[in-house]
Amino acid sequence: MHDLILVGGGLANGLIAWRLNQQRPDLRILLLEREGALGGNHTWSFYGPDLTPAQHAWLAPLISHRWPGYEVRFPTHHRRLSTPCFSIASARFHEVLTQALKTSVRLNAAPERVGSNSVRLHGETLQARVVIDGRGPAPSAHLRCAWQKFLGQEVTMAQPHGQALPIIMDATVAQDDGYRFVYTLPLDERRLLIEDTYYGAEPGFDADALRGRIAAYAAGRGWRIDRIGREETGVLPVTLDGDIERFWTDKPAGLACSGLRAALFHATTGYSLPFAVRLTDRLADSALQPEDFHACISDFSRRQWQRQAYLRLLNRMLFFASAPAQRYRILQRFYRLPQPLIERFYAGRLTPWDQLRILSGKPPVPLGAALRAMFAFGKEPSSKPS
Repeated sequence: MHDLILVGGGLANGLIAWRLNQQRPDLRILLLEREGALGGNHTWSFYGPDLTPAQHAWLAPLISHRWPGYEVRFPTHHRRLSTPCFSIASARFHEVLTQALKTSVRLNAAPERVGSNSVRLHGETLQARVVIDGRGPAPSAHLRCAWQKFLGQEVTMAQPHGQALPIIMDATVAQDDGYRFVYTLPLDERRLLIEDTYYGAEPGFDADALRGRIAAYAAGRGWRIDRIGREETGVLPVTLDGDIERFWTDKPAGLACSGLRAALFHATTGYSLPFAVRLTDRLADSALQPEDFHACISDFSRRQWQRQAYLRLLNRMLFFASAPAQRYRILQRFYRLPQPLIERFYAGRLTPWDQLRILSGKPPVPLGAALRAMFAFGKEPSSKPS
């Protein structure tokens, strides 16, 4: 009998297992992952202000790279910000967690059935006081989403690339298929992670086309790629509207969830790390018993959904108020705002004044289209302005 079984060894469940092992070693924990490594094949990035100093301290062993700032590039505006950036590579994630959790991790373990208090695995039924399902997003009729899609390649250049800071958005590239940008992380003087990213109405993408775009971008920057190493892809939800109560009602009775499966991600970026860290801190509270985890998680998910209503409004403006080739103008204008506001945006902690500031002044889209986009519920993202 386990106190907690976590199904899926991705970011959210991995952090929960690792932190509970540190803070509550009395709990009998089992972490199940269907693949041969924890964390899959990912790079998770976040900003310094996303987390508290205490959260940075306990997350520090997982950090693969850190930088003192980042850049953005748009057709009429380039900017360098002093916001610290961090990234966690899945290989580092796997290494640290497996060393800490030891026999509490089972790899190549694909459950046949998952319930609120049991998991059927390889013909055996494992019992637990609570099960948390963190196997990534599950389709829901109650969340209406667009998508942030990307393909990234870790490349080694023939010569030093000369880029000191991440460029998290280079939107000077052709605006194909919606808002598009290239994201680059310098890993050492010759290695870079280059991701071709775009926001679209559908989750599918042409991987070969994105590989070609990466090669063209590198050539345009004057880089000669000597070797292509690891490749990663992602399709992250960008929420437009939905019904969080029905989202949770539709789930199997009593089954706790985490990460994207619990709708715990930034509504505009799709990034989930800050929410995974905050949830982990809540579950690590010694006053909370495993039987309370489901209520704690679902309540946290509902609260985060409510707090992001304004971000979903901005998303509707992005998708409904401008043509795909012009969507970059919204982000170009956003990145002229004060740095502290931008930091609060990514942390999901906008103040009422921030919300007014973002929409004040001359809008980058037609006013009528912007107003209609605010109330564009029940529609699909369009390739034309509303």
